[in-house]
Amino acid sequence: MSRFFPATDLVLNNKNQVYHLGLRCEDVAKKLIIVGDQDRVIRVSSFFDKIEHRSQHREFVCHTGYYKGERITALSTGIGTDNIDIVVNELDALFNIDLDTRQEKQDKTCLSIIRIGTCGILQTEIPVHSFILSSDAIGLDNVAHFYDINHTPSEDSLLEEFKSTVQIPINIKPYAVHSSEKLINLLSSEKVYTGITVTSSGFYGPQGRSLRLRTFTENLHIPLGNFCWNDKKILNFEMESSTLFALGNALGHETCTICLGVANRPNFEFSQGYMEKMDELIAYTLDRIILADF
Repeated sequence: MSRFFPATDLVLNNKNQVYHLGLRCEDVAKKLIIVGDQDRVIRVSSFFDKIEHRSQHREFVCHTGYYKGERITALSTGIGTDNIDIVVNELDALFNIDLDTRQEKQDKTCLSIIRIGTCGILQTEIPVHSFILSSDAIGLDNVAHFYDINHTPSEDSLLEEFKSTVQIPINIKPYAVHSSEKLINLLSSEKVYTGITVTSSGFYGPQGRSLRLRTFTENLHIPLGNFCWNDKKILNFEMESSTLFALGNALGHETCTICLGVANRPNFEFSQGYMEKMDELIAYTLDRIILADF
């Protein structure tokens, strides 16, 4: 017997849409590009041949249309893993729960979700404006700990190596998770640097920045940049991927992140303008997501 979800768990608005996104299943494609910035949705959809759906509820802007004949959704999430928790759960509910009966569907739909973001680079040799593809994420954000998620032996190995090598100066329980191997293969090329991403719960103290308020994590990027596992280094810092991968994997979806590096932390460099390079990354990603046949 399928599971029933009460109104306090599966929260819907008066249009029978998922509560935060304000969407129904028919509004969303099975291939999605998610972005943090609302304005970046417009940049993504500007590449579409046709847009059939536009909506906005809170920070969640959604454009669904066609790119080279393939139906794709561009959706903004806002900043942080707390928002990713909302987005992944509500996207999954759209396809795998009948919103009218509140019953779980027997036949499940697998979504392909690629996050296009910005990040801080942790390796001196990687220049600003590089494309960074996340093969794995180490979460310093705690969201995945709220869920009953079974990690793979490989993920456990990455986590144990991280905990034994990198000393985090505050009481954080990290977790490690892989992204979709299928999407990694799809997005990989000589244009892209591929490696491990660290996801933090904030931009300043949680990423080792210190302004007027003293932090316990100052220069955290240095030990992170020195870490290596199975010949893969930690390449970047950002704020969404660990939750995206953990919840996406557990729910049966293909998830991945590709970022534009807008800062090089060890070199103290920050981009002086990256919109042209962001458009290049968007086009690069669109040309590959349409090839996905899963």
